[in-house]
Amino acid sequence: MHHDVKKILISAEEIDGKCRELAATIDEHYNGSDRTLVLVALLKGSVPFLAQLIKYISLDIEIDFMDVSSYEGTQSSRDIRIIKDLDRSISGVDLLIVEDIVDTGHTIKKIKELMASKGAEDVKVVSLLDKPSRREVDVKADFIGFEIPNEFVIGYGLDFDEKYRNLPYIGILKDECYQ
Repeated sequence: MHHDVKKILISAEEIDGKCRELAATIDEHYNGSDRTLVLVALLKGSVPFLAQLIKYISLDIEIDFMDVSSYEGTQSSRDIRIIKDLDRSISGVDLLIVEDIVDTGHTIKKIKELMASKGAEDVKVVSLLDKPSRREVDVKADFIGFEIPNEFVIGYGLDFDEKYRNLPYIGILKDECYQ
């Protein structure tokens, strides 16, 4: 365990098992659709989750990326900035936004609205983590891996000042690291 981690909240094995479960649910949900399924990963935090999840999805999929920012340190700024937009048209496709964590909900709400306005036929969200105790807007992920308490989590793509993304588990960052 990394010396800045107070506690491992979700192990690498638990994450892998949940990715298998989510992939099976996604397969079942989209099976039989004649539309293209495009997974849009929100950079940078969702990359490890996307990589693990797609190994278990049996459907034909396409992948794209967006880079959006809403955090400064440990706080959501509520000002959603699009740093990198999609590389393709999404008109008429089924779109599955891949997110590492749904926290306040501002980012997901804005991205869902944006994708619908760009012509996506259906827009859903798969999130590895859900922190409903911090929700400020009425939005939910359609497919959720783990509901977590109101702790500052790192690892498996989640960072604090760009550090800790490479940890193979979800851990709780020690308070003294960010206070």
